Amino acid sequence: MGALRSAAQMVSYEVSIGFVLVSVLLCAGSLNLNEIVQAQANMWFFIPLFPMFIVFLVSMLAETNRAPFDLPEGESELVAGFFVEYSAMAFALFYLGEYTNMIMMSALASILFLGGWQAPFGLTFIPGVFWLLLKICIFMFFFFWVRATFPRYRYDQLMRLGWKVFLPLSLLYLVLTAGFLEAFNMVPGAPT
Repeated sequence: MGALRSAAQMVSYEVSIGFVLVSVLLCAGSLNLNEIVQAQANMWFFIPLFPMFIVFLVSMLAETNRAPFDLPEGESELVAGFFVEYSAMAFALFYLGEYTNMIMMSALASILFLGGWQAPFGLTFIPGVFWLLLKICIFMFFFFWVRATFPRYRYDQLMRLGWKVFLPLSLLYLVLTAGFLEAFNMVPGAPT
């Protein structure tokens, strides 16, 4: 049961997160993370791509199997899922992998939407590493806050959110972003 839930959850949110990434790549004009950060020198992408930012945040929770989307290891109905079979170091390694995944997704969200290591408000005298770590910590706080605040989604609610809300929204906003960039001749790297 947990494997079925996990596979369905991953497929439904990976499609939406893929469209979000394509929207960011359209605005940046590159697959290079350094160039994506540099493209946000004037305005961070979370402002013009705000609906995509929200889709990415929720999909980030679902992709990392954090509450309220932790259906594969739902304690109440699956007795903690695969965690029942592990203890000691194997259990610790599962949690290490889970928290490493959260840190990686937080870093990716910081780079894609919050300007990565760029300083806000012209505070360039503080090193960029500090700003990136601060942004990662903000997203980590978001993970913990959502886990402590929201109840778990039911399986049908999760599938409805992924396929009937996020997929059409992310596809529509991808088309609107591409159309806007093309209409106003703002496509990065395109000949003018």
